[in-house]
Amino acid sequence: MDIRVVIMAGGTGTRFWPLSRKKRPKQFLPIISKLSMIEETVQRLLPRIPPSKIYTIADREQTELISTFLRELPESNFIVEPLGKNTAPCLTLASAFIYNENPDAVIAVLPADHLIKNPSSFLETLFAGAEAACSQKHLITFGIPPEYPATGYGYICFSQKNSLVINGKTFYPVQEFKEKPKLDQAKRFIKSGNYYWNSGMFLWKADVFSQKLKEFAPSFYSPWRYILNNLKQENKTDIKSIYDKMPAISIDYALMEKASDVLMAEGDFGWSDVGSWSSLLDIWAKDEAGNTVKGDAIIIDSENCLSYNPEKFTALVGINDLIVVNTEDALLICRKDLDQKVKDIVQKIQKLKKEELL
Repeated sequence: MDIRVVIMAGGTGTRFWPLSRKKRPKQFLPIISKLSMIEETVQRLLPRIPPSKIYTIADREQTELISTFLRELPESNFIVEPLGKNTAPCLTLASAFIYNENPDAVIAVLPADHLIKNPSSFLETLFAGAEAACSQKHLITFGIPPEYPATGYGYICFSQKNSLVINGKTFYPVQEFKEKPKLDQAKRFIKSGNYYWNSGMFLWKADVFSQKLKEFAPSFYSPWRYILNNLKQENKTDIKSIYDKMPAISIDYALMEKASDVLMAEGDFGWSDVGSWSSLLDIWAKDEAGNTVKGDAIIIDSENCLSYNPEKFTALVGINDLIVVNTEDALLICRKDLDQKVKDIVQKIQKLKKEELL
């Protein structure tokens, strides 16, 4: 198989403000290790996928930044979006780019900023997914066994009947995709046993993607054909005009929710989307009281707190379930269970036109 990996590397990482900023969003930060998250993503692929088969896609400004982090990738593998418009336009462009090189290639789509604790298991699942994508024109996704009734993730409902086993991995027919639920609904999902978290990872053959767009996402098929024809021309014209016309929606909503022959494999490889500050309480080392600290600190009578303040001494006394993040020009203090609202802070800063804080 000719497996190509597309890393979606755009996005602003607003839920990691004030550390994540427009000029250095989350995927370029060393949150998990000394490497940036996008470097971590590439490093876990390299044992089995060469740099020549790894691509990134982002806008021009972010692509320039990506190229400084991923010098091992060929320059031609940095795909530039005219503008950021959610994952459906992004993956229409990226899949057309690879289709133009090889219509039979299997495309694996990965976010740039996820944590995988067991890379070898991940690669086994990825290669089994590639085999499944070649079988009977399937679209493939990975579902994460839920650890709690999360309201910050979408869910995949699957059937345990008519499953397909490839290379020791079981692939289940997907019945439907669910948007982020309210807590009561999330609890019902967990209780039913056939709902997994949506990882946002996908695999498909390039030519199958084209067929599925034509059948299930016609509003993207015309742009697909335009982009593909454009890429084949010796003197390429600007694709921004057609990009402007594509709906700014996710690939889940545009295609995956509507398509037939979608299969899900269990993503039991230690996944986290590292989607908010509180997620780091399960990743960074903790003390006996459940506190995690980056920087010099003394903590007294406090539990389940996260403190990021590497440049200044911190003292916490008698507080529970708080997140404290201090940077050169901003301080964030919030309840652990409300850290999803950090993105609302960013929106308010935008409305106030305090660009220096973005």
